[in-house]
Amino acid sequence: MTYAEPTPAGQAPRGVPARVPHLPALDGLRGVAILGVLLFHTGRLPGGFLGVDLFFALSGYLITDLLLREAAATGSVSLAAFWGRRIRRLFPALAAMLACVALLVRAVAPPDTVRTMLSDGPWVQANLVNWHLLAESAGYWDRFGAERVFGHLWSIAVEEQFYLVWPLVVVAVACVGRGGLREGRRVGGAGGADGGVAVAAAFASAVSLVLMVSLVNEADPSRVYTGTDTRAFSLLLGALAATRPVRAVLERTGRWAGTAAAALAVGIAVLWLLADGTDSLWLFTGGLFAHSLASALLIGLCAQAPCSLVARALSWRPLRWLGLISYSLYLWHWPVIVLLTPERTGLDGWAWTASVAAVSIALAALSTYLVENPIRFRAAWARGRRGAVAFGAAMAALAVLWVALPAPPTAAVDVTLLE
Repeated sequence: MTYAEPTPAGQAPRGVPARVPHLPALDGLRGVAILGVLLFHTGRLPGGFLGVDLFFALSGYLITDLLLREAAATGSVSLAAFWGRRIRRLFPALAAMLACVALLVRAVAPPDTVRTMLSDGPWVQANLVNWHLLAESAGYWDRFGAERVFGHLWSIAVEEQFYLVWPLVVVAVACVGRGGLREGRRVGGAGGADGGVAVAAAFASAVSLVLMVSLVNEADPSRVYTGTDTRAFSLLLGALAATRPVRAVLERTGRWAGTAAAALAVGIAVLWLLADGTDSLWLFTGGLFAHSLASALLIGLCAQAPCSLVARALSWRPLRWLGLISYSLYLWHWPVIVLLTPERTGLDGWAWTASVAAVSIALAALSTYLVENPIRFRAAWARGRRGAVAFGAAMAALAVLWVALPAPPTAAVDVTLLE
């Protein structure tokens, strides 16, 4: 969920052209998204899971914006540099959470939780856990129980798969559109790579929608909800909103941009209040697509009209701060919920919700300021050859962890009781 975040104001990743001015409203949108997910997982907002779609749209928008600006400024896209930035952005916090939670779960959790954690861990590490869970026929809406401490990471896997494939599409489209990036031509004008990328994103999102509608199972929509192919439209619609043709359309809203953004925000809020993942089949026959489209347009309008009422409301400092720690908050909140159950804490209702939210936010802040930001912005060793070695070593250490942690013995069954 994203996790293509803008860098701090005025700062650009190395090897990437200077960024457009930082947009605080997008941080606020990220804060809204993580609040929705938190309230959903604590049973307070049935439609809060739609925050994931908002994250997806943000990811598609920001990543595509980054790629297109790099192509426009340099005539090329450095895939190695792009993937290196993604690794530095996402992997350190994920690896730290996986290691800490694995050791804690092995020490204090029930045997069933330990077994599923050890089973799911390698697939999380490989960014394929969504397909692993589907292969196990683990229903999404039943998955979030005490036995599945990494169940929420399906969405991170979807984003990682998108980050692997979409830049290749952008480069291929840019090459076809300009006779090859290697000729050193600069990308410019409304035509450039943007038009081709817009067509590719629109076409692929339509295909993804068709797949969702045709594959949905009314009894259990888990396959279409967590499958990368059927959820890709959420990311692709965000990508579409980042292209010049769509931005040109949004620019024509002029003084009505703020009104349009407000209408979209209200529509999204209504969907969050009405949606229920288990009983809302309409979500999987176009509802999720409509929500993702509204999210993508809202993102585009916030970028187009940063002084509008909605953009200024989303720029509220506490909401922005929550957005800035949202990646680590997403990583940590579900393990906290699993381990700090109402039974263990002696709390229930909003008191329990507040307690797990406070613990999750504290852990997320520690992760952001002690792990994410130092490695992402200041650690010279995390780049180049040394960075590749460090990444390989960390991946190997995690792989060893899943094997070295002993699984609890299977409970013996007294067959005499079956007679």
